[in-house]
Amino acid sequence: MIHAMTFDVVGTLIDFESGILRCVREFSAVPDDGSVLAAFGAAEAVQQRSTPEMPFPAMLDPISARLAVDLGIPELAEVPSPLRRSIGSWPAFPDAAEVLARWRDRFVLIALTNADRAAVEAWGPALGHPFHDTVTVDEVGVNKPDPRMFEAALAKLAAVGIHRDEVLHVAQSQYHDIGAAHALGLRTCWVERRHGQAGTGATPTTAAITRPDLHVHSLAELESADVLHDRRAAG
Repeated sequence: MIHAMTFDVVGTLIDFESGILRCVREFSAVPDDGSVLAAFGAAEAVQQRSTPEMPFPAMLDPISARLAVDLGIPELAEVPSPLRRSIGSWPAFPDAAEVLARWRDRFVLIALTNADRAAVEAWGPALGHPFHDTVTVDEVGVNKPDPRMFEAALAKLAAVGIHRDEVLHVAQSQYHDIGAAHALGLRTCWVERRHGQAGTGATPTTAAITRPDLHVHSLAELESADVLHDRRAAG
């Protein structure tokens, strides 16, 4: 029975790919969308390996410097970068705020994100301020997929009487989330936001796809899943 859900934010609730593309298009109409997103994903993978303790918003500066070279857009190398300055304006997915608002009264909702607390607060209005608690990189000191991020969320839930087997982790990233959460014995829901599109977009690639407990293409689809209906019936 599910009593709590932990959420990846960037890519699952916040449409970071649209935000990235909108920012890059301010400076150049030359690169196609797929090339921009793939270059971003590759640059993030490099940055994750070199500075695993750095919050995602701070990573946007060195990532942007790489994109300036890879895409031939020198304006992206400014510090702070245009991408970092734009992060607060990245849009929420259309289903996010409405579905989260309905879930807030039924489940404990925790943001479990590689962003920092300031970014989570900046996205609050677009998401409807749904979270009961947050776990961020500036709090834990590491990035997902490091298991310490997930353990920090589980510790907060344990403090209010919610056990590991009562938690569902919801995420779009196989690289950051699904594999790591599954390895810790958490139930997982893969929200495949890029369903029907080639590649992994702006998310780093992973060596293998982890089979999740649930596989959906939107939060609206997850809302109808039996495991959540069971929780509502019990309530």
